[in-house]
Amino acid sequence: MQLISTKICKTSDIGIHNNLFGGTMLSWMDEAGGTMAAELACTPNMITLKMDEVIFKKPVRVSDHIRIYGKLIAVGNTSLTLQVEAKKFCFQNQTEESVCTTRMTFVNIDEKGLSHPIASTVKTKLAEIIKLNN
Repeated sequence: MQLISTKICKTSDIGIHNNLFGGTMLSWMDEAGGTMAAELACTPNMITLKMDEVIFKKPVRVSDHIRIYGKLIAVGNTSLTLQVEAKKFCFQNQTEESVCTTRMTFVNIDEKGLSHPIASTVKTKLAEIIKLNN
């Protein structure tokens, strides 16, 4: 998986149980995944179509450093799918622990907001990336 974003959990991100608010984590993952999708598809016009099951594995607390990783797993005519994972980084022992995972699908849109094919040359390149990842 490729590192695509880092975040620090602040007091303003905390919910009533002193953990990171789940919606904030989803926002972080959506932003990171969307950025990766746009870069891979060579267009700024990638939007979130769906998030599959989201699994919140561990709590995130104030001052935790979160690294968000992504991996291309599928390419369609107008869309691509990423595996996205957030990991908590521990400075003391330089380890990471998975805190949240999901699959996200992004779709390429035109100026009217309608789905639009990803360029064939880009799809060919992305198919090669998927082969290398497996």
